Amino acid sequence: MERTPLMTNTLTLEVTEVTKCRRYCEFAEKIATNLTDNGAWVTLPAMCTTLHFDAALGEEFFQGLPAAPAVFALRAAQAGAEPYVSKTANLRRRLLRLLGAPADGGTTKRLSLRERVASIEYKLVGGDFEAGFVLYQWLRREFPAKYAERLHLRAAPLLHLHMENRYPRLSVTSRIRSLKGGHYYGPFATRAEADEYANNSLDFFLLRRCTEELTPDGKFPGCVYSEMKMCLAPCNLGCTDERYAEESARVEQYLGSAGHSLFVEIGRLRDAASERLEFETAAAEHARLEKVKAVQQHVAEIVRRVDQLNGVLLQPSHQEGHIELFPIVGGMICHPVAFNVMPRPALAEKSAEGQPQTSAPHAESPNTNHSAGQPARTTVPQSMEARLHLALAGAQPAQPHSATEWMEHLALLKRWYYRTAKVGEIFFEDEHHALPMRRVVRAVGRVYKGEKPAGELNETAGDYWAFRAKEAGL
Repeated sequence: MERTPLMTNTLTLEVTEVTKCRRYCEFAEKIATNLTDNGAWVTLPAMCTTLHFDAALGEEFFQGLPAAPAVFALRAAQAGAEPYVSKTANLRRRLLRLLGAPADGGTTKRLSLRERVASIEYKLVGGDFEAGFVLYQWLRREFPAKYAERLHLRAAPLLHLHMENRYPRLSVTSRIRSLKGGHYYGPFATRAEADEYANNSLDFFLLRRCTEELTPDGKFPGCVYSEMKMCLAPCNLGCTDERYAEESARVEQYLGSAGHSLFVEIGRLRDAASERLEFETAAAEHARLEKVKAVQQHVAEIVRRVDQLNGVLLQPSHQEGHIELFPIVGGMICHPVAFNVMPRPALAEKSAEGQPQTSAPHAESPNTNHSAGQPARTTVPQSMEARLHLALAGAQPAQPHSATEWMEHLALLKRWYYRTAKVGEIFFEDEHHALPMRRVVRAVGRVYKGEKPAGELNETAGDYWAFRAKEAGL
């Protein structure tokens, strides 16, 4: 069944009576179930609630507010006054602390904005990542000059392969120069980690490590790396431009494939030496292969070329029975898609026994019979994987308007990914631009139930043991 978008703009409620606030909260909770009056499954846009506030309102006003995580803004009546923007794990408790009547007659030193606030604007969120993302968007809108300082955003360390240079080199940076492209790889947890990975990787190649703009001169003495045969030495005409371009292309393939291209190259050299019975050479190549594996095993899965950083981030949702899907396209975080884990029936249809259907959202069968005396519609259940594909296909990709915005999205991703304890799971596209949908489907249930992520399991190994269990009758 096709999704019917429910066009819901920012809802504004001027509360003059407490009963109106309660009625609005009940209405907001009702439409958050993603159901229209006829039971159709819909996708709601991001909903923001605005309430009028007056110091004369009493305790009952706050009881009508949801006790749930949210991002909120408190606005004064004076034009041009800066709003108070923050996030909280419990909206009712936080606003009661900021706007509630003082219990000690006003002698406390606790911050009170009761007499200054004229309106409250808030958006419910499902978890800390969504709260941080919404807070970033709000602060960027309200404080365009100092929002990064308020968020304490630190740019993510990246590797930059300067392919635009006549003699490309690899460097560590935290700044993307422009949106025109470039070979940036990351994000890394720290700059020291990026430096270590760059140095260890360059040990397998003959790329230059100097930072100067080279003017090749045969009389130039070179550097220590050229003396150690760890560089092609283009500075003193130690190689041709074509040879250096070939080496640069090897480095580009290595970084873009997470070391796989070098695995294949060294593996072929090792096998060829074995066939020629040159066992010492084969042992040396095998040792190189083990060094490459040691370097790559310390690199996080998120590290890849940033304009090809595609995937999906699964987060809890404030809507009952849902989780939030955050598509990641080219290192940019897209607006979340509310995914119904256990949706209600798309239509209030009855089976032959008179029982309501309880399957997932349905797709209309091509053999639908609309003749007299026949059911008006025949539905075919959709699998969880198919529904995930449908939900992600309808997401709107985010396009960076500046290199700064691109770096900020990478910083938000890096902040969440490298946390010791984090909520939610993330999955990335492979070299064929496909998500590991089986793992994503299993993760949907874990995120919905609040369980910890499962350990890494190779898909082939999982299929093998499932086959063995089936053969054993388990």
